[in-house]
Amino acid sequence: MEWTGARYADKPTVQVQTWIDGPPERVWAVVSDVGLMPEMSDELQSVTWCDGATGPALGVRFVGASSHEALGAWSTQSQIVEFEPPRVFGWAVQDPENPTALWRFTLQPRDGGTELTQWMQMGPARSGLSLAIDRMPDKEQKIVFVRLREFENAIRGTLAQIKQRVEQA
Repeated sequence: MEWTGARYADKPTVQVQTWIDGPPERVWAVVSDVGLMPEMSDELQSVTWCDGATGPALGVRFVGASSHEALGAWSTQSQIVEFEPPRVFGWAVQDPENPTALWRFTLQPRDGGTELTQWMQMGPARSGLSLAIDRMPDKEQKIVFVRLREFENAIRGTLAQIKQRVEQA
């Protein structure tokens, strides 16, 4: 695990990686199927493709509905901004030019399997977390730290489930 940044304006990031006993093509089939992600997430509840799309491609959009005990329920629209099968799958949340978050899976062949990395960046655009920071600006670093830890734990869980799905296939 690795994370950087202490203030929201710094565009803090978190990154976690794991090794999976399976070729990148098999791992790619799971990570690029965003419809599977709610099954592997406590926060993401559902994903719906937009504009008649039925699968991932560069520029395609999808809506994710999420729920969090402290933050409530919300939906965001994301756009796929990186799509290089079977190596990179990334999306921007809300406006791709000024996202509230960026997410990316990177797959690298390694030791007869795949090194899978999931990375995310908060900001630079305002998000729901910005509202909490507005209410308690003196606690910004703690708010950002806590949310990064939540993302780190969620990513660890997602990667473990992807690993299990691929290795048991």
